Amino acid sequence: MLFYICTDWALVIVEMHPHMWAKHNMFFKRIPHELLLSSVKHPHLTVDSNMENLECQSKDEDNCYEILKQEKKAATKIRLDLLALWFAAGKRNSSHFRQLAEESIASIFRLLTIPLMGSQDIFGYSDLQHLKIRLTEYSKKVDLSNCPQITPAILLLSLLPSSYIMDPAKKKIIEKFFINSGGPSKDRHVFPQRLLQTTTFEVVQEVDISKCWRLLIEHAVDYFCKSFPCLRILKAAYLLNIGTISFLQLLEKFPLVCEIDLTVDSTPVIPALFTILSSNPALIPPVPQKTSIINHKAVEIMPFYKFGPPLSNVTRLTLEGRTDVCDSVLLYISRFCVSLCHLNIKGCISVTDVGISDLICRCRKLNSIVVCDTSFGINSVQALSSAISDGGNTSSVHSREKHLNSVASNLQELHMGGCKGVSDSSLLELMSQTQLLKSLCLRGTDLVDQALYNFLGSSLEMLDVSNTKISGAALAHVVHRNLSLKCLKAKDCRNLFPDNSCIEKRECCFFSLHEELHAEFRKTYSLEEIEFGWGFSTSSLSDMEPIMMSLKTIHIGLGGMLGEDALRKLPSTCPLLEKIILHFQVISDATLTNMVSSLINLQELSLCYCFGDISMSSFKFSMQSLTKLRLERVTPWMTNADLLILSQSCKNLVELSLLGCPSLNSDSQEIISHGWPGLISIHLEECGEVTSNGVSAFFNCKALEDLLLRHNGPGLQRNFILKAASEMPLLRKLSLDVCDASEGDFDIPDYANRYSLSTVKIARCKSQRCAFNLPAPPRRSVHVESLVLVWNSRDLTRTVVKERL
Repeated sequence: MLFYICTDWALVIVEMHPHMWAKHNMFFKRIPHELLLSSVKHPHLTVDSNMENLECQSKDEDNCYEILKQEKKAATKIRLDLLALWFAAGKRNSSHFRQLAEESIASIFRLLTIPLMGSQDIFGYSDLQHLKIRLTEYSKKVDLSNCPQITPAILLLSLLPSSYIMDPAKKKIIEKFFINSGGPSKDRHVFPQRLLQTTTFEVVQEVDISKCWRLLIEHAVDYFCKSFPCLRILKAAYLLNIGTISFLQLLEKFPLVCEIDLTVDSTPVIPALFTILSSNPALIPPVPQKTSIINHKAVEIMPFYKFGPPLSNVTRLTLEGRTDVCDSVLLYISRFCVSLCHLNIKGCISVTDVGISDLICRCRKLNSIVVCDTSFGINSVQALSSAISDGGNTSSVHSREKHLNSVASNLQELHMGGCKGVSDSSLLELMSQTQLLKSLCLRGTDLVDQALYNFLGSSLEMLDVSNTKISGAALAHVVHRNLSLKCLKAKDCRNLFPDNSCIEKRECCFFSLHEELHAEFRKTYSLEEIEFGWGFSTSSLSDMEPIMMSLKTIHIGLGGMLGEDALRKLPSTCPLLEKIILHFQVISDATLTNMVSSLINLQELSLCYCFGDISMSSFKFSMQSLTKLRLERVTPWMTNADLLILSQSCKNLVELSLLGCPSLNSDSQEIISHGWPGLISIHLEECGEVTSNGVSAFFNCKALEDLLLRHNGPGLQRNFILKAASEMPLLRKLSLDVCDASEGDFDIPDYANRYSLSTVKIARCKSQRCAFNLPAPPRRSVHVESLVLVWNSRDLTRTVVKERL
């Protein structure tokens, strides 16, 4: 066992080339030379080794490092073409890995941009070995996520025996298939299965192909079915080429699969947040399809009894954000997934309350349901609350027995945030039956105090009652009974404390609340995340101090008032903090400096609309753990020089958001892209003249997934959307403003050319008439009307919305 542990460890060392780290690690030099050498030479290690040179090395401990250095001499030893894009991009600012990262980026983009036609010599290689994903008989998980360069041909090549590549005849067949599988059409060259047989990897139980948008699901399913017969978990998130038909194929071909994740980005057009002015599908010709079974439209109209699908072992199904999921899909799921325990349809705005309730009535084994921002309403609540009866007759069931024999009584997770269709009376009934809940989200619902008083559970670990009308007393009732609570979110709750303007009275009320709970909280020390707003104050934090030592996340929203003393004590009160989000707080330079220098685990810092004398001196400390930084209306003094210092202090950022930095200019793009080449999210709004001369340097952030540029200068090219999608192959979300367009408008790419894009939002400010011919907005509005483009598995929907202020 030790041998294989060391083999896996050596694999990580050699694969990622962290020999510089190993050289300074005190434990590495203790590894016996013979053991490390044997590990590297072992055939199951997925990195080939330069054996001739290794054999000649002396056996003193310093030469352990030479074993690792040998890999650097052969570029083909590491499959640079197949590294995850985010990993390669993130290493471009590393002094040790920069050359490796640049080579990897170049290799990845050769696969992405060069048509797969003609000889393989166009890639600079004489064989296909460099394109094989490493798999062994011991592989349990195949993780290809974030690799947009993966194609059906590369996947198939990896599943074929290595001997095939050495056989000229079989190699010719492989190359022919590889050449003909690169076009945009799904009507591809069919692989000759009779001539070549794939290898079977019976140990593989999990496959992740998330964000591999060039990998056609129809081909992938065929290959996985033959090579991974024991597959149990399939993750295929953020792929818009997986529609209902592919989903059905997946379920039919994998009887052992128990977990499926088909998450996509939730549409920003949530009815509770926007007024929809108009919506219509774009007139885009459908993408040609050729599948081995019935097409998508037939699925929706064919009677389900004709399918006769086999029973399924699927217990966890995630369809979050999928707008192509409608009631007919839910009906199919309810008849097919008879063992379903967990269902996530968050943001599936095409389903109805009736459709959800029908599924609940059929899937009686459900113990976890996530329906946030859907039409989940009274009918669905009634389905959860009704007694389980095979005969469907519940009239004779005693009230208490009914409560103990309903789907609600078995639920451990219920997330229904943003569901406005649930009445207060139905919530009263539902809460009285959910004694086993461990995770409960009621954000933005018509939750009233009595519903919380009806809740008798004592196992809650997460509770979200944000943006509701509950009182402090009702919240105290729940917290008092659930001493294992780890996460408590009560932001935007205006009735949490008495409705008066007297700060002293509010603090006294909150003190009374925690005085009551103080003795119970001291027994647990389990609280890890809190979100509060209205009424939360310095004394509130002081009263909670005994339970704050384990806190990892603190979020203080509008209405919360932490004083200077409380913020200054935060690092000592909560030494394990990883995430700090502060809105409308007064914070000084000294306090912020104390935070960033003392909290060594801090990973996310968000300061939004805060006041105080913050300066650049607060950000001159090294913050190597920080990966997310949001500064909104707190650094109006920021210049390019300051931005450069920030990039040197926070080298590992993957998300950056700046709002209100008017001194920045077009040179800021180079500072950002060079300092943080691995960014996956950039939000810049009202940041001077950053885009006045167009956008070029941002395209060097090759792993970007989310880009927001608004009011940074009218220099964005007309073809910016298509250009951004082609230069940044993982880009899914793009937010722009018409006033930044150099020609007053943007070209909209068609489906075939939108790459991985799922959502584009184009806003219009009050000073400019909209390019999509809408009436001029009122002068009191700023960002009122927006054009939202949402791509799903079949088409493009154009929606014009007006934000509800």
